Amino acid sequence: MSEGNRAPVGVDPFRPNPARVYNYMLGGKDNYDADRLVGDRMLQVAPDTKDTAWHSRRFLMEAVRIAAESGIRQFVDIGAGIPFTPNVHEVAQEIEPSAIVASIDFDPVVFAHSNALLSSAPGVTPILADIREPDKLLELAQNEAGIDFSQPVIFLIVGVLHFVMDDEQPFEAVARLRDAMVPGSLLAIQHASTNTHPFFKNTSSNDTVGSPSQVDFRPPEVVERFFEGLEMLPPGLAPANEWLEGDLRATKLVVLCGIGRKN
Repeated sequence: MSEGNRAPVGVDPFRPNPARVYNYMLGGKDNYDADRLVGDRMLQVAPDTKDTAWHSRRFLMEAVRIAAESGIRQFVDIGAGIPFTPNVHEVAQEIEPSAIVASIDFDPVVFAHSNALLSSAPGVTPILADIREPDKLLELAQNEAGIDFSQPVIFLIVGVLHFVMDDEQPFEAVARLRDAMVPGSLLAIQHASTNTHPFFKNTSSNDTVGSPSQVDFRPPEVVERFFEGLEMLPPGLAPANEWLEGDLRATKLVVLCGIGRKN
């Protein structure tokens, strides 16, 4: 990592990486021993953590579906991670074939994976950018992916903001994105909650402190600040399992999900 922040520089197989840990939890193969070690320790404390990962993934796809069915054709996926089927563009373009996706991540390794795996996908543009630099992110989304911010857009920020510490100004960054949204646009967020089992939080913190995988578990009333000025879609800010069909049980790792509309 570069000195003074937790941003990754190149491949470091000896430090856990959030995108690779998530990939491991989903059953992917793009991960290293350090990522699997963190994932396995999480599973020791909370064996249902893989369920949480899948709930989060399904929430992401539900947000894409809601946006596409409402007529939105521009998707800005921030913290897109290593491509994993179904991908955002696959769900969006099944409903709206003209949909375009800015697939954004701050990790150069993830960016390399995205370029390799999505290069032939029409309407998808992998972009190397950091949510902590929102103006640059917006500029790249417009200039490289063709996102037109005079038209409705959905920002998908799933599994990202709890990796951004308070001194890295996550609320200011999301406020800048909200400012770029025209009426009819959506903001979808998933965030780890302080309602998570205490032992899980302590174990996770001990394993990841100082790395890009360090998590800031925030209480619901703090997570709600990311949606300031937006109309929340039902069921509001709620655990991921409550956004999904079926009688899905709550998990020890609680991730809050919400979608807000700008009116």
